Amino acid sequence: MRGNRDLSLLAAGAGVSQFGNSLSLLVLVFWATPISPLLVAAILVAELLPLVLGAPLAGALIDRLPNRRLLIIALLGQGVAIAAIAPLMGTPALVVALVFVSGCGLAVAVPATSALVPHIAGEEESTRGYAMVGTARSVGNIAGVTGGALLAGFFGHPAALLIDGMTFLVYALLLLFVRAERRPSGEHAARPSALAGIRHVRRDPVLFASIIGLAFFVGAVVVINVADPAFVRFVLHGDELLLGAMQACWTVGILVGTRLVARLKTVPEVAYALAITGITTGIAVLIPATFPVVVAAGIGWLIGGISNGVDNVTMNAIVRLRTPEEMRGRAFAAVGSMVTGANLFGTAAAGGLLLVMGPRAVFALGGTGAVLSGVACLVFVHRALKRERSPAEAGLLSN
Repeated sequence: MRGNRDLSLLAAGAGVSQFGNSLSLLVLVFWATPISPLLVAAILVAELLPLVLGAPLAGALIDRLPNRRLLIIALLGQGVAIAAIAPLMGTPALVVALVFVSGCGLAVAVPATSALVPHIAGEEESTRGYAMVGTARSVGNIAGVTGGALLAGFFGHPAALLIDGMTFLVYALLLLFVRAERRPSGEHAARPSALAGIRHVRRDPVLFASIIGLAFFVGAVVVINVADPAFVRFVLHGDELLLGAMQACWTVGILVGTRLVARLKTVPEVAYALAITGITTGIAVLIPATFPVVVAAGIGWLIGGISNGVDNVTMNAIVRLRTPEEMRGRAFAAVGSMVTGANLFGTAAAGGLLLVMGPRAVFALGGTGAVLSGVACLVFVHRALKRERSPAEAGLLSN
């Protein structure tokens, strides 16, 4: 794989940053849980909302400006916002506002990284490149959820948030040593249409079926993000350490899942793998809903993590395979906004659901919805691929 040095730097930075993200998110949701499930939902929504609202602008910027430099600026903004939360935790409204500011940086950082990977790894090795970055993020996530629990227990919540702020600075410094750059040029970059990415996804049947299916099962299963702290605290009778251990099981699964699909290259391989993860993710969530004990929850979270690792890599791969290079920034941003919008809807709904039902019931609802969405995604992806193959097969026969 060419660009090994640059890819290693990018992956290392992503891992360090993910360590901070996981650490601070664990601290914030556990801090907010005793206050109100609505506050937990508000924090998660504040992080995700900019990815939905800002996607057209972020995509246009990525297809117009040098991506590595743009990524550095976004990371520095995130770091300042997260570090500023530490002294303001007595004012929940300001915490939510600063999480929103950090989310604005994330809205640029996520698609910029996705668009940059093929320039570092090469087109043919892009799936492996995404897997490598995903693996580094998984390692950072594992360290973050366990480290967050320890820091919260021994040093308090503000320390964890200050460390998270520093991780963004480390990532930005590592990017200074990356030689590769994606520099959009030509008429496409001069006046990039902000909505072109959304139109592109809608016009591609295979891509549209894959991403809409992903959005539906993400929207269904994401309710566990809000219910998870309550499930650990009130059903499993655990604390921050148990919550961190449960999330570590999910992250170990992500680590495994990203490696399983690193060699997938064709559109059918990637699309089918993406669709199947909806079913397996739903089953994973139904396991602890049915058997509310620590061991069963750990097994479910491991399976869910493997599924999550697969869909993280395949989502990026299917967008790359079906999108011209000059508009990938907008396509990645558009896909991110669609999936994040579903995430946002599910997160907001979970806050209300927890007011009227217990966390086990929320898990059961989310798992069932994910299984049904995954089955539907598999069916529609298969139909889209079959329709795409039919004209080609007819052409071969006529020749």
